[in-house]
Amino acid sequence: MEVINVKDKFGLFSDQWSPKVIGELNGQHVKLAKVEGEFVWHSHEHEDELFYIMKGTLMMELRDKKLTLNEGEMCIIPKGVEHRPIAKEEVWIMLFEPAQIKHTGEVQHELTVEKYDWI
Repeated sequence: MEVINVKDKFGLFSDQWSPKVIGELNGQHVKLAKVEGEFVWHSHEHEDELFYIMKGTLMMELRDKKLTLNEGEMCIIPKGVEHRPIAKEEVWIMLFEPAQIKHTGEVQHELTVEKYDWI
């Protein structure tokens, strides 16, 4: 058991769209990511995802609507729902999702991370 300073963890990396694991509980990873620009349309057939905005504003495009998430806000994307995060400026995100999830779902893309780094 240890105290994790989330802001300090964000200071350990600068790469975009490459989530870093900071903890694990009940088969779930707690991840941090810095994002800017547009991500790929994707879904997760068997997993829900929680996005918590630590810094900035994130637009979450869904096929039928757009959500705007500001600092201190969160949303849960249910399994099977196609979505695409977009950040006009750098956004810091905390993610809660099953440990086995790929952040691009079944879509193979140049941004797909095969193995997440622990920080």
